[in-house]
Amino acid sequence: MHASFEWDVKKNNDNVRKHGINFQTAQYAFIDPKRVIAEDISHSKVEKRYYCFGKVKGGILTVRFAYRNNRIRIIGAGYWRKGKSIYEKQNKIHK
Repeated sequence: MHASFEWDVKKNNDNVRKHGINFQTAQYAFIDPKRVIAEDISHSKVEKRYYCFGKVKGGILTVRFAYRNNRIRIIGAGYWRKGKSIYEKQNKIHK
């Protein structure tokens, strides 16, 4: 997979402070062969937004993003229970 990423530096710094994840690390969720992509319906008012749920550093990372000018623009990322649950359900992982 070849993809080009971008993000806002301030949002990246805020994300690190709030969730402990930088957007450079968040890119790795997209190379998980079992990743799950879903539309973020509640935040798709002005532009379509999506979630990528993928395994990164031993956990399931949720990455919020949009497509802008043929690039993936990362908006937020974190290890959230809901994302882990969706990933496990889609990949039929039973715990």
